[in-house]
Amino acid sequence: MTDVDTSEYADVWVFVEEHAGDVMPVSWELLEEGRKLAEKTDEELVALVIGEGVDAVAEEAIARGADRALVADDPVFEPYRADPYGAQFRAMVEEYKPSIALIGGTHTGRDFAGRVAVPTHAGLTADVTEIDVDDEGILQARRPAFGGDILATIICEDHRPQMATIRPGVFEAAEPDRDREGEIERAEVAVEEAETVSEVLEREVGDTADITEAERIVAVGHGVEGELGPALELAEALDAELAASRAAVDEGWIDGSRQVGQTGKTVRPELYVAVGISGAIQHLEGMNNSGTVIAINNDPNAPIFEHADYGYVGDFAAVCPELAEKLADGKPMEVTR
Repeated sequence: MTDVDTSEYADVWVFVEEHAGDVMPVSWELLEEGRKLAEKTDEELVALVIGEGVDAVAEEAIARGADRALVADDPVFEPYRADPYGAQFRAMVEEYKPSIALIGGTHTGRDFAGRVAVPTHAGLTADVTEIDVDDEGILQARRPAFGGDILATIICEDHRPQMATIRPGVFEAAEPDRDREGEIERAEVAVEEAETVSEVLEREVGDTADITEAERIVAVGHGVEGELGPALELAEALDAELAASRAAVDEGWIDGSRQVGQTGKTVRPELYVAVGISGAIQHLEGMNNSGTVIAINNDPNAPIFEHADYGYVGDFAAVCPELAEKLADGKPMEVTR
């Protein structure tokens, strides 16, 4: 691999992902954590904004903690395609030389991050759930390994930038401060439409629910034995998203995009209802920042009860419809704390 003079690299970058003006919430989460890293390394926090007509996004990034916003604005970036995004990000990395670059672990982030890391000889850690820096400014990127049984700390001492895709929902989002001031810098657009090999012919929207943004979640585990009806009824009554443990996903009952846990997604809803979930540590890691947790399980010794605010020991097939009916009637739910 090419030798890299790490002393030439500085600053913490956060990629602010937007689509048609809508910013992915993980971007604000990364600005909050990036601010902490930049203060420890005594460097600038730079928001990287790529898109078309993204001035408002850049201004919002400044308000949420960035010292500077580096903007590449051109129609070639809308709608998203991996090749122009990857080429643009790579060109900016090579010109500005950031020490650390944080990217949301979304479909977009995971899609183009490798297009930057490989040709620039960067170090890239995927699906990161914890970040920090040591006294030398080395990024400590922690991620689940061996099926979620351990957390591995990955470092990159010899190459730059130190890149990481971060799992959405693991950090609190940065709050805006409208009085903050910062610099918005226009970067040279390094790609042209004629050079882009991909073309969007048609767009189809499927199940776009993102459980990391849900305020209420009803999650099912192996204990429901494939019978989703009662949990769906409760989820509808609560206006909640349906999620699942790894066991339920492995059985094929729920799509993997709705999995909660170390090997799934991290959520922090106001209300989390665990239905037929035993409470393995791998699952708890994905929902332990939830507001109120209600557990429904027919096993009174299930570990999930130790982590729940309220617990109901009983058959979920009877409990869920009963709770849904009481919610519909506006009656109080009787549960034992």
